[in-house]
Amino acid sequence: MANASAVELVVVPCLSDNYAFLVHNGETGQTALIDAPEVAPIALALAERGWTLSDILITHHHDDHIGGVDELRAGARVIGAKADAHRLPPLDLAVADGDTITVCGETTHVMDVSGHTVGHVAYHMPGAGYAFTADSLMALGCGRLFEGTPAQMWHSMQKLRALPENTIICSGHEYTAANARFAASLDPDNPDLMSRIEGIKTARASGHATVPSTLRDEKRTNPFLRADDPEFKIILGMADASDVDVFAHVRTAKDKF
Repeated sequence: MANASAVELVVVPCLSDNYAFLVHNGETGQTALIDAPEVAPIALALAERGWTLSDILITHHHDDHIGGVDELRAGARVIGAKADAHRLPPLDLAVADGDTITVCGETTHVMDVSGHTVGHVAYHMPGAGYAFTADSLMALGCGRLFEGTPAQMWHSMQKLRALPENTIICSGHEYTAANARFAASLDPDNPDLMSRIEGIKTARASGHATVPSTLRDEKRTNPFLRADDPEFKIILGMADASDVDVFAHVRTAKDKF
């Protein structure tokens, strides 16, 4: 998958339902990996293209996102959150919310998106139009709150929602079909959601990934981005509830779904 910038995006399925992402700049020859669930599929994707890693960007400490870092890191700069450094593979560059770095020639903004974990970061490449959100904002969902609070995660959702609508959301798992069933249980009369679900069914029936997605689609269909939507609150019977309470209700409902 390519876009108007100099970089190319490759989605690499890993483990049973994870995704890693390769970003390659054809002009500089640099290649970055975002998260490393396992070695073999990533190494194969690199070898097939003749690419060598210049950077590995880590979003958070869970094993299914860092399991391949140590074996893949030879010669690559490993980047991750300073707040999470104590439980990440050794970092060459520790970053924090608001930092700006250059990866594959692309200006890259670091965003704290705590909630799923405390210390989870996302990486936004505005020039290329990509946001690597892992287990924060996901296709039609968001990550389970293992460490953070609903208020933290809702704040993270708002930060990501504020990115340009044409941003490509590169999230960490193939959970979209299950997330779609849950979203439909809350909002069955949403025509954008129903249309998206049909596309998801077609993609999965053909064995195609449903990740990445566009922020435009997420804003219209992802219930975790709509906790402050008055119409959505009415649908939930929570017209007078706070945005955080609505978000918490939706997250708890998903956990039980």
